Amino acid sequence: MNTYSKNPLNQPVTNLLGVGAALATKLNNLGIYRIFDLLMHFPRDYEDKSHIVPIASVIDGVCCLVSGTITELKTGANGLIAYLDDNTAKLELKFFHTSSKTRETMKVGANITAFGEIKINQYGTQIIHPDYFITGTQKLDEGLVPVYPSVKGLHQNKIRQLISLALSAAAGVFSHLNDDEFKQAKLPFQGDLMQALYAIHFPKPLANLQEQLVMINQLKNRQHQACQRIIVEEFTAHQLAFLLQRNSLQHHKAPICSKKSLLADALIDNLAFGLTNAQKRVIDDVVRDITNDKPMLRLVQGDVGAGKTLVAAICACHAIDAGLQVVLMAPTEILAEQHLLNFKQWFEPFGVGVGCLLGKQSAKERQAQMDAIDQKQVQIIIGTHALFSDGVSFSNLGLVIIDEQHRFGVEQRLKLMGKSASDIIPHQLAMTATPIPRTLAMSLYGDMDVSVIDELPANRTPITTAIINRDRRNDVIERVWVNCKQGKQAYWVCPLVEESLGRDIQSAELLYQELKNRLDISVGLVHGKMKAAEKQAVMQAFKQGDISLLVATTVIEVGVDVPNASLMIIENAERLGLSQLHQLRGRVGRGATQSFCVLLAQMPLPPISMQRLNILKENLDGFVIAQKDLQLRGAGELLGKKQTGDMHYYLADLVRDDVLLDQAKIIAQNLIHQTDKQPLIEAILSLWLPENKSYSHA
Repeated sequence: MNTYSKNPLNQPVTNLLGVGAALATKLNNLGIYRIFDLLMHFPRDYEDKSHIVPIASVIDGVCCLVSGTITELKTGANGLIAYLDDNTAKLELKFFHTSSKTRETMKVGANITAFGEIKINQYGTQIIHPDYFITGTQKLDEGLVPVYPSVKGLHQNKIRQLISLALSAAAGVFSHLNDDEFKQAKLPFQGDLMQALYAIHFPKPLANLQEQLVMINQLKNRQHQACQRIIVEEFTAHQLAFLLQRNSLQHHKAPICSKKSLLADALIDNLAFGLTNAQKRVIDDVVRDITNDKPMLRLVQGDVGAGKTLVAAICACHAIDAGLQVVLMAPTEILAEQHLLNFKQWFEPFGVGVGCLLGKQSAKERQAQMDAIDQKQVQIIIGTHALFSDGVSFSNLGLVIIDEQHRFGVEQRLKLMGKSASDIIPHQLAMTATPIPRTLAMSLYGDMDVSVIDELPANRTPITTAIINRDRRNDVIERVWVNCKQGKQAYWVCPLVEESLGRDIQSAELLYQELKNRLDISVGLVHGKMKAAEKQAVMQAFKQGDISLLVATTVIEVGVDVPNASLMIIENAERLGLSQLHQLRGRVGRGATQSFCVLLAQMPLPPISMQRLNILKENLDGFVIAQKDLQLRGAGELLGKKQTGDMHYYLADLVRDDVLLDQAKIIAQNLIHQTDKQPLIEAILSLWLPENKSYSHA
């Protein structure tokens, strides 16, 4: 029996007393499947009903329990106000809607105990719609009462009951990180995980009200030491998974690529421009990795237009010169087709074959490509998820390149590396044009080395960004016409292909027809529902200058390079994330011509939406934008479910807890290097990463 199945906390919640199928379904809706998930379902707030607070001591915005005598009643069109006096001060209990129970209970002279959020304003001190009872008729709760996220039909008392059962089930199970591990990482924590869980779920009240408020705020904001104790272990689990995976790969051999590549020299000499210093530095990083027999795992980050694809192509030369095959995987067919054009342009003059594997290929086309791969007629194979397909293998795979790494999960990345027909593990080079802050990169790519292309080509001109009310669309259309009549090109991006019910999002199809009818210029349309050949034809026509204005959905977010395009219009910009907007904006400004990006939005916008658009307007640095986007929206929104689904953090936050992530990495490294810690590592992984158990046995 393995560690995973042994641990009672990995058992389904139905193993708890009183949890049947109906209750389990409600818990599942909260992401609770295992008993451990229940323990990790933390309170969003706390109610202190353990002791009565003098009215004179209550604090605005804080929920308090007060007790006194009703001295006066006021009724009117706006409901009922009962004045509560405890001899220290008076307070209003305000009811906008009064039930028969309220009217019967709220009598002058009645002794009332009430609970609710304190409001202090120009009208005095109030509690609006409090919980209340006649003093002495109910027993006060002991301690601070946790309030949990819930769903319809699942009451707080039931959740508290289940949490208590889960804590009982956990007794004696945890023997995870101890004081010594924390001490090595210079963390002030003491006590095991159980103590931390009790401190969060059922904290003990403090005699001093002010100190108690501080404690509650720390718990709610996850700054309390008990929260941080759990966050560190959660981060440690993820870092352990990465380290184990990396260590496992290091036990395999990788093909050795050529240190000196004549093909790379020829490709560089054939370019119409020189490489930036940043590109040269990253190429050196990669070449150093792929010229030894340990599998490379390296991520190349770079802002939009930094030249990552060219870096990958030059690195591929070192594999090809060694007689090895190279695979490049892209997340979309339109991007794969763009890479196919570029790589053919770069490599075919030197006799290097470039093939492709795409999902929409016919059986005949696919077989022809497979034959070419088997016969080594092509050295570079470009594709999408079709590269994962059963029956696809490579006889001498030396380098795997993954573009837009954040679009793929960890499992997909590893699966492609296993496509080599031999036991040799290929080198892996991942690329992303979504600049990822350091903490997020550590969490997502903890098993990878990271290189950054932090320099744009010298001929780039800064892009001017403007936020314009959609009511001024006619002015924008006029601007597009003037731009195109001057011989320049433009994009107009719409988020959706078709009209969505209940939304006023402009359809790309309708916009295409509108602009085609209004403007005496050539207008094209490209979207994700078009056939690959149709998309390719339109993109090629746009690239050649046969189309002046391209109406598109966000399929053009990555990879399309048209230097003559100098104007980008983004419809309903407020509906897109900052990083996505930055990616789209990066489709212009690729030449020496002054370029512009117009963000069309429906004014007035909510303050947070306007704040986001202003961040884009005021910043051209993708790393700055990504950091601010991460702070505003979180990693899940920034990167999408595909990648962040692999993280599945219960309590940890990549922005808030960046310091703890650093320390968790230290703990993970210390554990990995101690052979007697293997059972502990397996126990941690089995709880925190049950869906990734393979990491510990990689």
